[in-house]
Amino acid sequence: MNNPETNLEAQLRSLAKTAYPFHMPGHKRRLSPAPDLPVAWDFTEVEGADDLHHAEGILLEAMRRTALCFHAERTWYLVGGSTVGNLAAVRACSHRNGEIIAARNCHKSVYHAIELSNLTVHWLVPAWDADWGIFGSIRPEDVEAALSAHPQSSCVVLTSPTYEGVVSDIGAIAKICHAHGVPLVVDEAHGAHFGLFAEGGFPKGSITLGADLVVQSAHKTLPSLTQTALLHANPGLVSPKEVERQLDVFETSSPSYPLMASLDGCTRLLQTKGPALFAAWGKRLSHLDEKAAGLAHLEVLCHGRDTLENHPAFFGFDRSKVLLRAADPAVSGGALAGVLRERYHLESEMHLGRNVLLMTSCADTDEGFALLENALFDLETKAQGNSDKKAPALQEAPDLSGEAVCPIGEALDAPFEEVPEKAAAGRICAEYVFPYPPGIPVLVPGERIQEEDLLRLASYAKSGSTVWHSSGSGAGRIRVLAPKQD
Repeated sequence: MNNPETNLEAQLRSLAKTAYPFHMPGHKRRLSPAPDLPVAWDFTEVEGADDLHHAEGILLEAMRRTALCFHAERTWYLVGGSTVGNLAAVRACSHRNGEIIAARNCHKSVYHAIELSNLTVHWLVPAWDADWGIFGSIRPEDVEAALSAHPQSSCVVLTSPTYEGVVSDIGAIAKICHAHGVPLVVDEAHGAHFGLFAEGGFPKGSITLGADLVVQSAHKTLPSLTQTALLHANPGLVSPKEVERQLDVFETSSPSYPLMASLDGCTRLLQTKGPALFAAWGKRLSHLDEKAAGLAHLEVLCHGRDTLENHPAFFGFDRSKVLLRAADPAVSGGALAGVLRERYHLESEMHLGRNVLLMTSCADTDEGFALLENALFDLETKAQGNSDKKAPALQEAPDLSGEAVCPIGEALDAPFEEVPEKAAAGRICAEYVFPYPPGIPVLVPGERIQEEDLLRLASYAKSGSTVWHSSGSGAGRIRVLAPKQD
């Protein structure tokens, strides 16, 4: 398993020596367009290099190595991120014009899969953490109720962990889904590190807890190149052939060999050094916990003095996520992220509302964590002069039970017009509108726009978050269905 000759990169380097390339790519493995790019072993699907869409050789061997490492029955390499995995997984588990059950806080790629198959979706609304203003876990009892109320639904789709690190009870939910004879699809993009090693203290992975298809972004929390992801499968309810057919639809026919070698190299790194890397990662996080316990003007979700028990909306939490905010609710996440960047040279992953997300991984260093801890305590010292510390305001749960007038796909194909935001309340939305990151739609095509939705989007923009319109309307305008359609 750990023989260097079974490493995909080594196999490609060896293959590069066998013949002159009168084939793609045009750099001919010698003329690099930029320094340090691995053109010497950047292949196309020639003899011996295998074909990702019909893997029978070195790529099949590599994916089997990765499946074994991640405790999956079957694993496919993805070179289009978790987006292509979500598209393929939802399509493989549903029928055109059919019905599915999905969490309302899914990534926009799940919405796009719903749109493409013109699916009717029955939304699962996650629990809500009013203190931090974020979604909690999907409740198993809500999944049971949804399946009982909508027995024609062909699958259940949810996100765990969330961007902020909130984990749902996948084991219980998988059992409920299987009792109803439907597969469970889990977007575990932010949990590629789950279930690999006991070291680190991270949650179990969805694939070992019984989910049928699990999508993971290796590049998010593991040492792999951007755009690399994995799709894992358990046997039984989903046809591997159908998964492959959908991957053939959504994924490029010219997959990048450096990206695939990155996934195989990540697998090898985990196999050889994983326990030690994860133990060091866990130790750094524990040290951060100890330091965070001394903070009074800054707060860190489920770290330091804050514990999981303080959040009844959470089933579990991924301790690798550091969600930070100022105790003073007047300080926006955008402002705090700006201070971290400009004063301390720390770049955050995301800011939304009051919160700032810092992502950690097994590739972090003691020095990197020390920079973060020093920054937090320097900010704490500067804030101590403000003795009138304000209690954080509770944030009401957004109303996600909006009226779905028509399926997403139909709304996007119907005649439309653009109106000022202030005139959009009560109209039927004809585009997606969402803060990015995290890419979870606030406005969804086919749903009637509520005044609360508009206020929420305005609040995000005011706090410094970027709000995207899928139609490109923006600038204070929203695309809605034309009056005759409304």
